[in-house]
Amino acid sequence: MLQEKRVLMQNYSSELIFRLKDLHINFDKYKFYPRDEKFNSAIYDSDKKLIFSTLESKKIDFNSEVYTSNSKLHFVEQPESYYLGAKYVVLEINDDLIWFENLKKEIASFILLAFIFMVFLGYFLLRLFLKPMRDALHLLDRFIKDTTHELNTPVAAVISNVEMIDIDSLDEKLAKKIKRIDTGAKTISNIYEDLTYLTLNNKIISQDEKLNLSKIVKQRIEYFKTLADVKKISFETSIKEEVSIFCDNKKISKVIDNLLSNAIKYNKIKGVIKVTLKENSLIIEDSGKGMSQVQVEQLFQRYTRFDKSVGGFGIGLNIVSMIAKEYNFKISVKSELKVGTKMEILWVN
Repeated sequence: MLQEKRVLMQNYSSELIFRLKDLHINFDKYKFYPRDEKFNSAIYDSDKKLIFSTLESKKIDFNSEVYTSNSKLHFVEQPESYYLGAKYVVLEINDDLIWFENLKKEIASFILLAFIFMVFLGYFLLRLFLKPMRDALHLLDRFIKDTTHELNTPVAAVISNVEMIDIDSLDEKLAKKIKRIDTGAKTISNIYEDLTYLTLNNKIISQDEKLNLSKIVKQRIEYFKTLADVKKISFETSIKEEVSIFCDNKKISKVIDNLLSNAIKYNKIKGVIKVTLKENSLIIEDSGKGMSQVQVEQLFQRYTRFDKSVGGFGIGLNIVSMIAKEYNFKISVKSELKVGTKMEILWVN
């Protein structure tokens, strides 16, 4: 900026020096100091003492040729001849700061362009660096889908064949082995159902219909009795007959299955599970380990597990939460350490 202004002020200075020369030669004729509306000026002798000035600034930097001071631009030049005894000619013009505004715009434009460039560069590098992870996740996703698909047929075959066996006709030792097979198969089946739901969740179309919830609850309790028998857990039921709900059969069954499964997993040996079905609520209460308030707040987060010794992936209650949100079910959880947990599902028909 100063370099650009230097050219302009050099022209002003040449003009002033020419007029000083004319005044010096024709002093008797003119007798007044030349002035110009475009700039202010001053002349100083060799000792830097002021001879005459129209400047607004009082302090002059004689060591600089062009400089700024108090919103003014100053130009200092030494003429070849000492016209009127002047060793130094000083010019002063207003600094309109247009250069500064232009500079700010240029800087802002540069920053914007640099930011856009960095965003594109960052996006490119991010995709480049995340490609191995993305490929690994894709392979993992394919593996889970393929595995769950392959699990379905053998697990279903095991469960269906075990159910066809008349356990009462077998001797005690063989009956216990068959029950263990049934328990293991049903555990795998429940995990399979959870994984399938998470994998295909966005593609599942709900087949909502009016269901007999009382019948479904009884069926699910009967299904899980084999698992409960392993820990000698008993069921206490209070199920109102002909309770209906408008929902998808598989999804409401999945809610009940996960609540019952957790009630069995986290229950104590010879514990109790109380199942209460009313017109607009389902309560499943266990006599197990219970949870702290902090754990209750994290209960429905995916992959959250408070006791890794009981197995599972920490996805069951997350699925319950997803289904509850879909159907506007309200979930109430009350738990006390070493006493048990009470889960209540509320809905409006």
